[in-house]
Amino acid sequence: MNVKNFIVGGIVGGFANFLLGWLFYGILFKDIYPESTTPNFLFIFLGCMTYGFFVSYIFNQWANISQVMAGVKAGALIGFFTSLYMNFFMYSNKEADYTNILLDVAISTVISAVIGAAVAALNGKIKQA
Repeated sequence: MNVKNFIVGGIVGGFANFLLGWLFYGILFKDIYPESTTPNFLFIFLGCMTYGFFVSYIFNQWANISQVMAGVKAGALIGFFTSLYMNFFMYSNKEADYTNILLDVAISTVISAVIGAAVAALNGKIKQA
């Protein structure tokens, strides 16, 4: 595994996740998860960075993805399954809101597709250099 690609891709993917999460969940769809308390932005940021490194690890260690369209497809697939998994568990102890589940899965799939595109594009650029 190219450690440079992994680290830089993870950071770029994490920041993309944080900014897109702010756009989708903080502005466009802020009513999907109404806040009862002030969110801990450090934990949100750390979660976004973790996900960015997760995608970067998969792309660099297992899949060798360095083309944007392959990154979009793989990122969307990763986002679809991880968000579906998370939503099933999140709603396991409360009444399910199927609209919110579908919306969250769709948002997470789009965000992950963009993260995948960013990490793959970065991998391609570093590989060329």
